[in-house]
Amino acid sequence: MLKTMNQKVSIVLILVGIGYLYMTSNLPSYPYSPVDADVIPTGLGWLLVGLAVLLYFTKDSETKEQKARRDIPKKDIGALLAVFIFIFFYILLLEVLGFIVSTAVFIFFSSWFLGYEKFKTNIIVSILFPLFIYLTFTQFLKISLPEGILPF
Repeated sequence: MLKTMNQKVSIVLILVGIGYLYMTSNLPSYPYSPVDADVIPTGLGWLLVGLAVLLYFTKDSETKEQKARRDIPKKDIGALLAVFIFIFFYILLLEVLGFIVSTAVFIFFSSWFLGYEKFKTNIIVSILFPLFIYLTFTQFLKISLPEGILPF
């Protein structure tokens, strides 16, 4: 049944999509809105399931080169684990420190850890990007983001 990697991945994606669709069914509905809050998430869930079904039936035989590319070298596993730890701490500190501070710290240390060596550029980007996103969301889209320790 599961002969190729595409079929194995598609089964996992179908299960994730079904779980996602189940969770979108629990979203609240609003009586006075023409488009409910669950329209986009439900559409994305069905899109994921549909594309996963198409992936299952794709005729793709794996070459040795594709199998070799799929193997992750042991030295890169440590880097991946470190980035996952950075993401974990980013999520953990998002409410406490706020969006701007936690995102700036996350961007700075992630890019520094992954080998970006231009210190001034890294600081400028890690400060300006979260400020731009924060102002876009709060001022133009009227979506609140965690303020944290900053007074605005």
